[in-house]
Amino acid sequence: MVCQLGPDSAPKAIIVEDTHRWRVLGLLCLAVVLSLTTWFSAAAITPELRAAWHLSGAIEAWLTNGVQIGFVAGALISSLVNLPDVVRLNRLMAVSSLLAAAANACLLLQPGPVGIVAARIVTGVALAGVYPPALKLVSTWFIRERGLALGATIGALTLGSALPHLFRALTGSFDWRSVLLAASAATLIGSALFWFFASEGPHAFGKAMFDPRQIGEIFRDRPLLLVNIGYLGHMWELYAMWTWLLTYARAALEEQGQPSPAFASLLTFCAIAAGVAGCLLGGVLSDRFDRSLTTAGMMIVSALCALAIGFVFHGPLWLFVLIAVVWGISVIGDSAQFSAVVTELGDRRFVGTALSVQLGLGFALTVLVIGLIPHVAALLGGWRWAFLLSVPGPLIGAAAMLSLRRLTSSTKMAGGKR
Repeated sequence: MVCQLGPDSAPKAIIVEDTHRWRVLGLLCLAVVLSLTTWFSAAAITPELRAAWHLSGAIEAWLTNGVQIGFVAGALISSLVNLPDVVRLNRLMAVSSLLAAAANACLLLQPGPVGIVAARIVTGVALAGVYPPALKLVSTWFIRERGLALGATIGALTLGSALPHLFRALTGSFDWRSVLLAASAATLIGSALFWFFASEGPHAFGKAMFDPRQIGEIFRDRPLLLVNIGYLGHMWELYAMWTWLLTYARAALEEQGQPSPAFASLLTFCAIAAGVAGCLLGGVLSDRFDRSLTTAGMMIVSALCALAIGFVFHGPLWLFVLIAVVWGISVIGDSAQFSAVVTELGDRRFVGTALSVQLGLGFALTVLVIGLIPHVAALLGGWRWAFLLSVPGPLIGAAAMLSLRRLTSSTKMAGGKR
């Protein structure tokens, strides 16, 4: 049977497709939120784990650093074997989420220091099969408004990273194991959503494979070098803030004479979750006005917050909360732009390698800073000024992005909006 299309059928088809892609984006973001709860599930209960398992400071850092290392390893292995092009994206993300849920649940068995680190590394490897493929899948649905769609996906990562702190705040009177159970259960639901509802869109694009032989070209390309310096400055601060804000907030509340573990967890959740607004705001501003200035502006604001929060460590509480929330918005608001700039300025022959190098270097750097922050706190005799270590990174990153803006090639960004 041949269906005769009337003159209004094309606009109707466009409307249907447009509605469907937003529905897919919404379901995908929900699945990402649920699956990414495993990233900080252990960090959200660090004080409880320290007391229950008698953990050393070094092992505390590995509760997050293990995930960072596993994520880098998983992402690079995935790029080397081109896994997202070999396995259907929804199945890759579903199986990876299932693995993340299982590795996270292993902490309930109290596996000891070596087992804890191993479980966190496996969690990171698994999440490398969730987050980067999610960005690729979103791109197959969006050509128009792709920046907003990618910003929404990174916002979902941000909210998922914050959720364990909300679990802790809401289960303050319950056993800390409930946080691990809630994170694993959420990730299982995310796995099901990926399997049944995450379909690829009509705008598939070519392979973006990692080729180590092309790394030299990336570092000789001045615009890409500046972008990567900007990204490293961003990553120097981001995960250190997300990892240690709970510990910092607990210490500050004690100094202010109102210790409350539940409120510290709620504050940490609100500060990190506020980054969702930052992701959306950064995407809109960079697409419509100026990409480099938006990125640099976010980093300058976050650096100022990292500096200012030490001055309100002893109160007033309302100002401490305000600075923490503004910091949460600005610390992640520039994140999506670094990958976008690589795709706009990089030679298409090695854009896949450029993205892999950027990701690998950035997350490897977070391991160093996460490990250094508690040592800085110990050296200074307390947590008040520990986040001063975070300040240079975003300032250097902002300077790099402003230098990039002065290059002629920057006109290729965001349709000429530099």
